[in-house]
Amino acid sequence: MSGRRVPANEDLSNVEFETSEDVEVLPTFNSMGLREELLRGIYAYGFEKPSAIQQRSIQPIVKGRDVIAQAQSGTGKTATFSISILQSMDTTLRETQVLCLSPTRELAVQIQKVILALGDFMNVQCHACIGGTNLGEDIRKLDYGQHVVSGTPGRVFDMIKRRVLRTRSIKMLVLDEADEMLNKGFKEQIYDVYRYLPPATQVVLISATLPHEILEMTSKFMTDPIRILVKRDELTLEGIKQFFVAVEREEWKFDTLCDLYDTLTITQAVIFCNTRRKVDWLTEKMREANFTVSSMHGDMPQKERDEIMKEFRSGQSRVLITTDVWARGIDVQQVSLVINYDLPNNRELYIHRIGRSGRFGRKGVAINFVKSDDIRILRDIEQYYSTQIDEMPMNVADLI
Repeated sequence: MSGRRVPANEDLSNVEFETSEDVEVLPTFNSMGLREELLRGIYAYGFEKPSAIQQRSIQPIVKGRDVIAQAQSGTGKTATFSISILQSMDTTLRETQVLCLSPTRELAVQIQKVILALGDFMNVQCHACIGGTNLGEDIRKLDYGQHVVSGTPGRVFDMIKRRVLRTRSIKMLVLDEADEMLNKGFKEQIYDVYRYLPPATQVVLISATLPHEILEMTSKFMTDPIRILVKRDELTLEGIKQFFVAVEREEWKFDTLCDLYDTLTITQAVIFCNTRRKVDWLTEKMREANFTVSSMHGDMPQKERDEIMKEFRSGQSRVLITTDVWARGIDVQQVSLVINYDLPNNRELYIHRIGRSGRFGRKGVAINFVKSDDIRILRDIEQYYSTQIDEMPMNVADLI
């Protein structure tokens, strides 16, 4: 662990571990001094060993330091701050103590889900405060009292201005995907929110990249932050061959999938759609065409989801159609094919989806169905992960 200060404008994506001061590396969750009921939640969630970023960041955040954690997608960033939040919280005080801001509604909801799951044994109240939802519902939830609010800047600021979201007990502000937040012109809104927070609020910034202007900004609202930098995890896409199939129209995707069906069942395949309705629709249509598939999404009762998961894990069902609710945390050993029936809404999800295949150094294949207006997203994903996505060859079955 080197202690050298990193110049502000240096590109850090290839740095091994470059951290602004000696940070203790805690190899297990048990060594972190976490509360018993939080540890139970962590293990119940399926985590066994903390990732590199978790080993280094949880402790300083819990100690109250301002922290800038830089790590690529798929390295466990959400859980890093979720665990820290849950450890730092006073559940006996039903007031908002932590505010988490994200660039997208999906991410805000996902963070809420992770916090609720990890805090399952802690009786934690966490509300997703996002645009596009019922205002009255938001107001009711916030009135009831929420320990953690995970939201998008616009709606959160609105709630603060209406004095529905009271800020007097907030002790931590987390900015997730900070690079994205500050690129998207949320800057003003974030400053607006920040102005309403108590002066001693701890700030935690999570980011995949740290452009110069973000580092400049941090000096305005962070105090002597520790920087924890984890290099891009090259394993995530290694060993996974990625292809695309150009489909001119949405309707053509279905025929393409049917053509591929025999290839799917050689192994086990997961097919991702962007919405629950689409999952239901596609499942129905596949069954009408006499294909055997199972499906799963967040609207289903937990018992049913567990049952489907069991069948899929045991290999009884071979093709699973699902939403991003399952892009994280599913690790079925035999999956070596992932199909993105819809391209994911953000590039972060891409790696979570296709990282399901070829896990732990095994080979895998990912096939993306791409309409002409998706090409841009695909190229963005390629560039972001410095990877290559080629047109699908005829002999794709031989690659699986």
